Amino acid sequence: MHWMKSVLFLFVACVASQNTTCKRCEDVAHGFALLNGGTTGGKGGRTVVASTWEELKTYAASNGSLIVRVDGLINSGERGYEIPIANDKTIIGVGRKSGLIGGGFAIKGTKNIILRNLQVSDTRIPEDWPGKTEDWDGVQVDNGTNIWIDHMKFARMNDGLIDLRRDSTYITVSSCILSEHNKALGIGWTTNVTARVTINDNFFNSTNARNPSADNLDMCHMYNNYFRNCTSYGTYARGNTSLLVENSYYDGVFDPIVVGPNASVKANWVKFKHVEGETMLDVNAKKVFKASDYYRYSLRDLYDLPNDIPYFAGPQEDVGS
Repeated sequence: MHWMKSVLFLFVACVASQNTTCKRCEDVAHGFALLNGGTTGGKGGRTVVASTWEELKTYAASNGSLIVRVDGLINSGERGYEIPIANDKTIIGVGRKSGLIGGGFAIKGTKNIILRNLQVSDTRIPEDWPGKTEDWDGVQVDNGTNIWIDHMKFARMNDGLIDLRRDSTYITVSSCILSEHNKALGIGWTTNVTARVTINDNFFNSTNARNPSADNLDMCHMYNNYFRNCTSYGTYARGNTSLLVENSYYDGVFDPIVVGPNASVKANWVKFKHVEGETMLDVNAKKVFKASDYYRYSLRDLYDLPNDIPYFAGPQEDVGS
C-alpha cells in the first residue's frame, strides 16, 4: 500500500511539472520593447494553462505576474469580445495550433505584456469589408506601455488586425503574419509625438491598407519585413512621424512607401517588385533617428526575405510547448 501511494505521488508531481513547463516562455524582448525597463511579461510568476474562454479571461485579468499557456484553438464566448489583459502577463500559445477564434485582446492602460505564438482570427462581418460597424480588433491597445507582440497570426477581423492607439509606446511587433484583411496595423490616434515602436520580420500578406499606418510616432523602426499583395497602400508615415525603413521587400504593393507633409522617412536597402504608385525613400531624412543608438538588431539579406519571412513568422511548434 505504501508503494502505491509513492507511485501516485510521483505521477501527480510529474503531471504538475508538465503543466508548468513552457518552452521559450522567457525569451527576451528586443527593439523598443527592450527599453524603458524592459518587457518581461509574466516572468517570475506562476505558469498556468487555459483551454477554455472563461479560463483565458480569468487568467488574463488576474493580479500579479502570470504566464498563461493557451492550449488549442479557443472559441470566443462572445463574438468580437476583446479580452482585457492586466499588467505583467505573458499569454502564449502551445505550438502552432493554439489561439483565439472569434475574438481578440485589449490592453487598456496596462504595461509589461507579452502576446506570443497565437492565432487570432475570424470576427469579420462579410458584408462590412471596411470594418465600420463593429470595432473588433485582433489586439487593441490604448495607453499601453512595454508590449511585445511576437510570432502571432492575424486574419479576417472586422476592424484592425492590430491597433496601437492613444500614446501607447515601447512596443515591438515581430515575426507576425498579418493577412486576408482590409486594415492591418494602425498606430497613433494621438496628437502627442511620443510613441516608439519596432516592427520587424513580419509578413504582410494580402492586406489592403495600414501596412502600417504610423501617425505621430516619435520613432518607428521597420526592418526585415516582407510585403506581398497590399492593394491600397503599403507603409504610410503620417503626422510628425519619424520613420526608418531597412532591408524590406515590397512585392505587388500599391504606394509602397508614402509620407505625409510633416513626416520624415529614411529607407535603406529596400526592394520593389511589381509595384505601382509612390516610393518615397528620402523625405527629410536628416531628421530620422539612428536605431543603433537605442538597441542592437540584425538585418537579413534582402533577397532572402520572400522565402524566410513567411516560413519563420507566425506560430511555431517549439514555442510554448
